Amino acid sequence: MQRQSRHTKYFTLREALDLITAPCEYGASGHMSDPDSADSEDEADFVEGIDPCQDNVDNVEEEGTEVSCSTEAAPIPEGSRGRGRSRMTCPPAKRGKRSRSLSGDAAAWMSEKDPDSLPHPLPNFCPKRKPGVQLPFSECVDCPSPSELFKIYFDRAAIKTLCVNTNKNAAKNIAAGKKFTWTDLTEAELYHYIGITLYMGVLKLPKMRDFWRVNSIFHVQYPSKVMTRDRFLTITWNIHMSDPAEDTLNDRKKGTTDYDCLHRLRPLYDSLRVACKAAYHPQQNLSVDERMVSTKARVALKQYIKSKPTKWGIKLFVLSDNTGYTVDFNIYTGRSTLVTGKGLSFDAVMALINKNYLGTGYHIYCDNFYTSPALFHHLHDLGFGACGTFRDTRVGVPKTKLNALTKKSPRGTIRWIREGPLIFIKWMDTREVSVCSTLHSAFSGDTVKRMCKAEGQHRAIDVPAPSAVKDYNRFMGGVDLSDQLIGSYSSWRKSRKWYLTVLHHFIDIAVTNSYLVSKELCGRLEQQPMTHQDFQEQLIAELCGVSSQSGMKSYQHIPVAIVEGASGQKKATKGRQRCRLCGKCTPFKCEACKVALCVIVDRNCHRAYHTSTTAAEE
Repeated sequence: MQRQSRHTKYFTLREALDLITAPCEYGASGHMSDPDSADSEDEADFVEGIDPCQDNVDNVEEEGTEVSCSTEAAPIPEGSRGRGRSRMTCPPAKRGKRSRSLSGDAAAWMSEKDPDSLPHPLPNFCPKRKPGVQLPFSECVDCPSPSELFKIYFDRAAIKTLCVNTNKNAAKNIAAGKKFTWTDLTEAELYHYIGITLYMGVLKLPKMRDFWRVNSIFHVQYPSKVMTRDRFLTITWNIHMSDPAEDTLNDRKKGTTDYDCLHRLRPLYDSLRVACKAAYHPQQNLSVDERMVSTKARVALKQYIKSKPTKWGIKLFVLSDNTGYTVDFNIYTGRSTLVTGKGLSFDAVMALINKNYLGTGYHIYCDNFYTSPALFHHLHDLGFGACGTFRDTRVGVPKTKLNALTKKSPRGTIRWIREGPLIFIKWMDTREVSVCSTLHSAFSGDTVKRMCKAEGQHRAIDVPAPSAVKDYNRFMGGVDLSDQLIGSYSSWRKSRKWYLTVLHHFIDIAVTNSYLVSKELCGRLEQQPMTHQDFQEQLIAELCGVSSQSGMKSYQHIPVAIVEGASGQKKATKGRQRCRLCGKCTPFKCEACKVALCVIVDRNCHRAYHTSTTAAEE
């Protein structure tokens, strides 16, 4: 295999899988600690941002009061996007009374006039594979079809597993006394089923049954051509990702360390994560954030996040690059027995950042839920740069008030403190913005446009801004972009079965990643990429086995022969039918109406039919 550059080269899919499945120091099982039920008091202090060396336990001020008033100091974007979400959660009621002393550091805050430089050069960007689409699609002379790209993520092995386990689950339900007609689900039929669920995401109707309504002005024709209503609903009732017999054995282990709360997702969950990493290697700038899969099902995995549009749901920690491609994800399952003791945010990031797969020199962007000096120092030691907003209450954050920003500081004022490779920056915009980074210096002369009132008029002026803030706003939105693409044509439907909801989210991840891969391939081949809607529509048509163009022909009301191609004596008699008006036999019919009608010299039933009231009503 030819080397593409000094540090990068193409890998085969087999080599890619070996890299992806290489053991990671922090694992990738998705079992993580819960900040509200930490494994130790030290871990809870870390998550809540309490520094035991700085906090005074004897003070009478309650900790809960101070935390509830804290908000995230997120950068104000240069455009319209904002990340002013607050992820601060209330501490447990039994934590006792504490207050934070913010006067523990001897060093003072420096200003933008003080020189600063990185103490060590940034590590070279050395990915394990060349970033972008991987073999074999990276060498295509033409962009693959949407269904071919989708089948990278839902390949034949995954579809076969779904079919086998769905058939087993249907047999189990029938044995339990449930009454429905069932024939074994085939791979082709399952692709048709997925196509219809995606069709429902593009064309919205209130209920699933409405797609098969006939006597309605809202009738749609394609679902009934692909699959009957009863068959679709029966598959929906029985679709299953895991072996039902193994589910029963796993359920008996509840309360033990051997119990796997993701067992019903495990076959597809693991294969989809491997496929996401095998088909595409991310660009240099990565973002880590959480995503909510909406559900109100009764399941222990369900979380509540007030700041999210979807407040109730199953939480995923997602790694994405700046294109919106979902590189990896972990489902949050609560307290873990295998944790580092450094808190949920530390474990969440390290479970997604696998040096054996990614390589080194990547830049990780995260918000203040994840940012901590301990995490950034550890990432720096592994060869990753990091940048993110931070909370003043985090362990290791400078507590000094000497030369600090105040509410009266003018817009554009910068304060910073460097501790080795880590720099803490505070910038005054419309409010105070706090950023921590191992990638940037304090101030490099960058400016942003802001509307300010001067001499009685509002006008745009250049305001000094740290480069860390500009890069954060530029690269932090990868997961948000992925969420936006998934939400545009999501196949999600309400369900009492939580794992069915997650299955539909897996389908959405596969479709969105397929679209982004298609978009990049078209750019490489200098072809015009399809729009998101066009890609979705063509994918649905290919999965359902129908044409994406309308099958309706435009006919005019003209008389034509009922049977074409007759010869000899049969020209006037072959295929004759009784006329709709006079009842006599005729070899003619209306091309548009498909109705037999006479057309002779003394009897033109065709004209009479189309001018009559009866024809108008029909």
